[in-house]
Amino acid sequence: MNIVDVKNLVKRYGTTLALDHFNMEIERGEVFGLLGPNGSGKTTAINCILQLLTYDKGTIELFGEKMSSTRYDLKRRIGVVPQNVAVFEELTVRENIDYFCGLYVSDAAERRACVNDAIEFVGLQDYAKHRPKKLSGGLLRRLNIACGIAHKPELAFFDEPTVAVDPQSRASILQGITEMNERGTTVVYTSHYMEEVEELCNRIMIMDKGRTLAIGTNAQLKIMTGIGERIEVDVLDLPEAARAKLQGLDSVQSADYDGHVLRITCGNGQHNVSDVLGILRAFDVTPGRIWAEPPTLNDVFLEITGRDLRD
Repeated sequence: MNIVDVKNLVKRYGTTLALDHFNMEIERGEVFGLLGPNGSGKTTAINCILQLLTYDKGTIELFGEKMSSTRYDLKRRIGVVPQNVAVFEELTVRENIDYFCGLYVSDAAERRACVNDAIEFVGLQDYAKHRPKKLSGGLLRRLNIACGIAHKPELAFFDEPTVAVDPQSRASILQGITEMNERGTTVVYTSHYMEEVEELCNRIMIMDKGRTLAIGTNAQLKIMTGIGERIEVDVLDLPEAARAKLQGLDSVQSADYDGHVLRITCGNGQHNVSDVLGILRAFDVTPGRIWAEPPTLNDVFLEITGRDLRD
């Protein structure tokens, strides 16, 4: 059963079409990456799914049931970690987590256990009595996560949870999300850090202008776009005939030589490096340094959404 099922969602802001018959299906147990440039509609889609925004058309089902603004029984099964830290400065770490957990869990003993688990989960045991203003940026992010997931949700939305944190905090946050998923929580993850999405997500959706442009696993998206590896070879002398031969390979999209370095962009191919070296040997060209890099999710993202700057 899909834990999230969105069909033909339309959202307008005046004359602006923010969501254009948007569709999304997320299976239970996934870590689902939602990517898009600024203004692509990611946050609008999430807010509509959570019924924080009204919408003009479409259907939204969560846990196999129709979602509405009054379905508090469904909302109790959802956790939200917003991009901006949303905690109370007047409360301590423990009091903040207890307050947000109390919105979902009424039993005092159960809530106390949940709060303790959340504090341990994000590693804030030594800071339970601190107020937010005394916490570093990384600790604040971890507190933000604890407040959003203390009630042990079945479905959790993470919106840019690692913005402006140090590498150690980022690693801790990503490990925590992975552990949450292993314990049974389905995760929807948005980020502009493509390496995080590659590491975490089972499937990835790329959207723009309120529509889905591509969806699949990391490997499937790379196949869809036809992006292959980039190869660089240091060579002192490359005959023009050798460059033309390289350019003629089925998997080679471009082969450029500046007098020192041969740069080759490939499409999908299984033996790109060996094919290139085979041609160099055929022309008695001795290579120096050889460097090859497989395509990244960032390459796929730019290929699909374009390279124009966004507001």
